[in-house]
Amino acid sequence: MNANRRGVTVSDGRLAPDARAGDTAPGDERRTEDDIATGVRSYLAGLVLATVLTIASFTVAGSQIIWGPALPVALIVLAIAQMGVHLVFFLHITTAPDNTNNALALAFGVLIVLLLIGGSLWIMANLNHNMMPLGEIMNMQR
Repeated sequence: MNANRRGVTVSDGRLAPDARAGDTAPGDERRTEDDIATGVRSYLAGLVLATVLTIASFTVAGSQIIWGPALPVALIVLAIAQMGVHLVFFLHITTAPDNTNNALALAFGVLIVLLLIGGSLWIMANLNHNMMPLGEIMNMQR
């Protein structure tokens, strides 16, 4: 491979054509003041939603608003909602075509975490099931 003076490598020895003005890499979009204002509004909306969900979680946990046995379910729902807010407003994970790789990476990460947690619980349950009863362990020590 040959390298030209700009550091661009080409396989056949020819110089690569310069990038056109409209060509941009993902994440290198040219921003206008309207785009920046829209971005700031999006971050502020995310901040407000995340704050409201955090306050709602603490309120639900610290009061008798929700029936006691339903409290874990309510907290899980609020936690999932907050994860969604973070993914959309701060990490910009959307269903747009240019976010396919981000969504797949997120799905793979979730799969790995679920496999680790599920496998650990399975191993611990198996060990607990096969463990000798406490009375027999105490008799062995005497």
